Amino acid sequence: MNRGTVGGLLTLDECIPAVESALRAHAEGKAFPPKVLGMHLGNGGFHIKAGVMTLSRKYFVAKINANFPGNSKQNGLPTIQGVIAVCDAEDGKLLALMDSIEITIVRTGAATAVAAKYLALPNAGTVTICGCGNQGAISLEALMKVRVLKKAYVFDIDEALAERFSSNFSDKLQVTPIKRNELAAALRSSEIVVTCTPSRKPFITANEIMPGTFIAAVGADSEEKQELCTDLLASGKLVVDLAAQSSTMGELHHAIEENKMSIDDIHAELGMILAGQKPARESEREIIIFDSTGMALQDVAAASIVYEKALAKKLAMEFNFADCPGRVHDPDILRRQRDIRAVASWFPFR
Repeated sequence: MNRGTVGGLLTLDECIPAVESALRAHAEGKAFPPKVLGMHLGNGGFHIKAGVMTLSRKYFVAKINANFPGNSKQNGLPTIQGVIAVCDAEDGKLLALMDSIEITIVRTGAATAVAAKYLALPNAGTVTICGCGNQGAISLEALMKVRVLKKAYVFDIDEALAERFSSNFSDKLQVTPIKRNELAAALRSSEIVVTCTPSRKPFITANEIMPGTFIAAVGADSEEKQELCTDLLASGKLVVDLAAQSSTMGELHHAIEENKMSIDDIHAELGMILAGQKPARESEREIIIFDSTGMALQDVAAASIVYEKALAKKLAMEFNFADCPGRVHDPDILRRQRDIRAVASWFPFR
């Protein structure tokens, strides 16, 4: 399935509760521990995230994503490109291949909404969004599902992008695009902050954040990325999606490297809070930070929705790799191989 098909099948209204259930299942030991493999290059990198979870059936989902921040300007390509394989975890059968971009964007926004639902102040009405790309847009949409927002400040180093972002949301709430020298004032006026940039240098410090703020740190999904200064991370209550990932590739990774924090300083994985194993917000003055590195079980939850809806609506194109032995001479099999190659070439994996 291409990106357009996937995007038409996956909504936030479905994805938010699905991601919440996946996080809870992980905390309750009802899902296999997800795995991640990363390979980092000079101008980008690849990661593979895989998870298994029982939903309407037992699914194995593996996502291969490329993340090249300079792609848009340098190559005219998306920053994130990739593919998701959905398999039956009982017999290994490949069920579907689908573009990963929309799933990654939507499930990440859904995780931000789930975290804000439990960790942000109930009356939070002002948000600052740092990063006005697709992830920033879905983050604001997702937050509006769990809080009654009245005002949003939006910041991007590309000021034209922030202006377009503001225009796109102007009919939903008051949106103000801001410049770098206005960011500190906006942060001090916000109860919710979302960072979803490709920054490799921290740009938000502890003295810019007011008591009671909830921060969703989304951008640091690999070792070289960082958005929050480690003094901010060390001064707040830290909640993560997956402790093993945050300690090696998230915001926490940098605080550990600077000997300001350890993995023991994590208050909880988000799923533990959803399962009632750890408390959520305990004070109106707490600064709570959600270090969101992206868990494979979120991909399982989202991809299963897309797969089942595509199957029901008959939107997918079918092909069977099992019908393609390596070297054959049977005319019928050779014909099927040609058909499969033709179908495979249709999938927009590039």
